[in-house]
Parts: sequence; C-alpha cells; structure tokens
Amino acid sequence: MEESKTIENYTKYRWFFTSSGKLVVGGKNAQQNEELINKLKTNAKYVVMHTKSPGSPFSIILHPNPSKTDMDETAVFTGSFSREWRTGKKATLVDIFLMEQIIKKPNMKIGTFGVIDSIDHRPVDLRLYLTKQKGILRAVPFEVKNTISIVPGKVKKEDFAEQIAVKMDIPVKEVIEAIPTGTSDFFISIKTTKKKTVKKNK
Repeated sequence: MEESKTIENYTKYRWFFTSSGKLVVGGKNAQQNEELINKLKTNAKYVVMHTKSPGSPFSIILHPNPSKTDMDETAVFTGSFSREWRTGKKATLVDIFLMEQIIKKPNMKIGTFGVIDSIDHRPVDLRLYLTKQKGILRAVPFEVKNTISIVPGKVKKEDFAEQIAVKMDIPVKEVIEAIPTGTSDFFISIKTTKKKTVKKNK
C-alpha cells in the first residue's frame, strides 16, 4: 500500500517524499503535531524526529524500514522547518526516536510530548531545494538538478516568495505554502556530473 494512503489529507501538513519515495509528514503547529501523533501512534516502529530545542514539526517517516538516506533527509527537513530557520541559524541538532517511545502526561500542553529510553541525535545543515512533488511545489531536503536552493537569510518570507514565484513562474501562494517561515536567501543549484578525462596517445 502506498504510504500516502495511511493518512488522509496528508497535504494539509508539512510533507515531502524522500529521494527513495517514502512519505514524510510533520505538523505546521502544535495542534497539528498533536493530531499527527494521535493518528499514527499505533504504528509503534515509525521513526519520529524533532529538533532538540523547542519549535519544530514532529516529522514522521510513514514507512517501517527507512534507509539511512531517508533518515538523513528527514532530519534536514525537520531542522529546516523549525524555529532555528526563523532565527537565522545555519545548522541545528535533531532528536530521533520511535513512535513507541512517545508518552503524553495529563499536564502536558498541546503539541508537547515526552520521550522514554535512548534518543539518537543528528546535526544537520539547513538547506532545501525547490521542486514539484505530486504536482505541488515542495522544499525538499535533497539536491535536485538545476533548481533553486534556499537557506536561512535576510529576505522576508512574503518578499522572498514573490521573487521565487517570478523565477519559477508559479503562484506566490504556492511558494508561501512550500517554504519555511522566516527570512531566506536563495541560489541557483546546478547539479553536474564530472566528466572523465581520457588520455589519448599521440
């Protein structure tokens, strides 16, 4: 079954497909984080990520056996859509754990959870690439050939979105929905392959 079938209306959350095609979803706010954990808590072995500091999505890989690449990409996604981007940081630390480790105590606020047992930590650089997935603009955490790369910067989100919309010839609203909150800068990312040099005898 396609991972997107395991949760209805996944496009209302933060989401992207990893380079291997696995769906990752995360909350846009505390209410959505709470909703996602409650909806998916029966999937005990799903990997969940959150920045070590407060203010990020609870990002969930909707697949029981993600690869190291899936994990790396999800960690970058989690950090990039966190408060760290909004404050202009270039890197952050992401916590990694399983759904079955998450606990909720009665006195905890909406969108706040505890984690029991060991937690893995992964440092990540904050950089995303703009591309279409399922026909919708996404800011994905892996390099895409000949596209725009975005990083925390100095241009306000609305102004930044207008610049990107002109360059990519798409609606401003679609860009705003795709990119992190806060200020950003962008670069044209050109992915090339190195040509082999063949030595010829004279």
